[in-house]
Amino acid sequence: METSLTIAEVAQRTGLTAHTLRYYERIGLIAAVSRAPGGQRRYASADMDWLAFLLRLRETGMPIQGMQAFAGLRSQGDASVGERREMLEAHLAEVQARVEALQQSMQVLSTKIAHYRAIEAKVKTKRPSRTP
Repeated sequence: METSLTIAEVAQRTGLTAHTLRYYERIGLIAAVSRAPGGQRRYASADMDWLAFLLRLRETGMPIQGMQAFAGLRSQGDASVGERREMLEAHLAEVQARVEALQQSMQVLSTKIAHYRAIEAKVKTKRPSRTP
């Protein structure tokens, strides 16, 4: 039998709040989660795998609307595999462009830091030494 997790346990494992998990379910990012006899949500391992993927999409900057579109396509099953692949390819291209821009910015920062270190080294060598 598969182990299920409470919303508090999922919140702790994912870093999401219980409020966010309920919100994700309400807006269709997460399919309706199974419930225990008392009505408490019980997340299965498949739910956790999907949440992990959603967190990757969020971490890479995909907006909620994009994640909702992807979730909607996912709910259609294999019929939407091509659309999902295309959507992820487009998103990956955006992520790669942002990474390249960040790498260029890192290079500029490194160059500026090296410039300042060179100035500091010159300033230190120009100071007259004081004899006690």
